[in-house]
Amino acid sequence: MTSRAAILPPELTRQGAGRLYLALGRITRVLRREASSPIGHGALSALVTLSQQGPMRLGELAAQEGVAAPSMTRIVASLEQAALVRRTQDPADGRAYLVEATADGEGLVLAGRAARMVALRARLEGLPPDQQAAVLAALPALEALSSND
Repeated sequence: MTSRAAILPPELTRQGAGRLYLALGRITRVLRREASSPIGHGALSALVTLSQQGPMRLGELAAQEGVAAPSMTRIVASLEQAALVRRTQDPADGRAYLVEATADGEGLVLAGRAARMVALRARLEGLPPDQQAAVLAALPALEALSSND
């Protein structure tokens, strides 16, 4: 990311960053709570990754999720027991296996996303019109913050 001249004094930027961090974390937790899932957050995150990126080895999934391989082994075992993922032999290496989301797993991801969107939309609609407009106006900046560019 290239450096840009700061518009705000550093102390206000620090305060704003802290407030934004807390608000984003709270929004995420509230939406998770309002659109509850039958599986935990770590398992849901792994399932979303598999749903979006397709089959992968356990080690690759662990790296993507930022967890240790033994933790991912436990997560995948619980997802497999719930029939949300399946293991298949890796065609590139018969000694290894790939993990992929099942149709039920894909359905859970889609249903969870839809429930979170309904909850978010309801919260947005509960804001006064000026705050709704402020949130929508902030979207380009928030999208820029979330970009890996």
